[in-house]
Amino acid sequence: MDEFVRVDLKAKDFQTDQEVRWCPGCGDYAILAAVQRALAKQGLPGHLIATVAGIGCSSRFPYYMNTYGFHSIHGRAPAIVTGLKIARPDLQVWMATGDGDSLSIGGNHFIHLLRRNVDCKVLLFNNRIYGLTKGQYSPTSEFGKKTKSSPHGSVDHPFKPAALAIGAEAGFVARFIDVDAKVGAEVLAAAAAYKGTALIEIYQNCNIFNDGAWDHLALKEVRAEQTILLEHGKPMLFGANKDKGIRLVGTRPQVFVLGQDGLSADDAWVHDAHDRDPVRAFLLAHMDPPQFPTPMGVLRSVERPVYDELINTQVAQITAKNPPDLQKLLNGRNSWQVE
Repeated sequence: MDEFVRVDLKAKDFQTDQEVRWCPGCGDYAILAAVQRALAKQGLPGHLIATVAGIGCSSRFPYYMNTYGFHSIHGRAPAIVTGLKIARPDLQVWMATGDGDSLSIGGNHFIHLLRRNVDCKVLLFNNRIYGLTKGQYSPTSEFGKKTKSSPHGSVDHPFKPAALAIGAEAGFVARFIDVDAKVGAEVLAAAAAYKGTALIEIYQNCNIFNDGAWDHLALKEVRAEQTILLEHGKPMLFGANKDKGIRLVGTRPQVFVLGQDGLSADDAWVHDAHDRDPVRAFLLAHMDPPQFPTPMGVLRSVERPVYDELINTQVAQITAKNPPDLQKLLNGRNSWQVE
């Protein structure tokens, strides 16, 4: 959106009088707090922001955000977002959705939102389960997952949301874990500043129906070894002592230990978030334990033409050449009279 006059805001300015109705201990609370802090730091008043959601636990988000809000139907939030941005390009739009809402019933809308590059920020809560409907497997549930709808184990191959987004030509793709407030703040700030569709995949815990889904990455005692924070222009190093790195051998990433085989930090893959070629970002989106640490932070951030700006420019050009004449339309050759 265009430049605005920053105002002094606090996170509580984006809180509402609605009781937050998520299960005690749900990761959604941490995400809500992180977004409210990020918006306050941004300094954009609530009347210039809109929050849109579909259906699911995450989609209660608009009730708890002191902004304009729209709780739409299952999987169709991208359609509402697209129409809203075309009609009100002055608003900053945030979309809250889940792995079921966007990747199952809403999959078609979701990929087209990404490829069109509508100017919005997408918060994709990924808890690898259907929480609102009480624990069925979702499009991101791991192979073999036993749930109420797959008692013998799911035989579906799961989506990797970041890889799906990059495949749809998304210009901005990022990821963080709900309990990692520091990385979350950095990612949300970068997404807010991005012009176009900014996808933020958030690994979120559902402590009732899929508790511990991300413990192998989220717990403090393992996070340094099992995740890697991506920083633009910096070598990819990880580990509690930053003693491990990722290097590219041809087009294949490889983990190495600093000091072994004569390898040092200079041999590490230097992250380029602005690389227009999506191949390396796609490689990052597929990295996971046990072979690799899972990348966190901004995987990709490249400029692309923005859909809502293109639409409004086109409309302005056409109406300038052919000013609309309602009476001419009503009285034209294609008009008719109802007897």
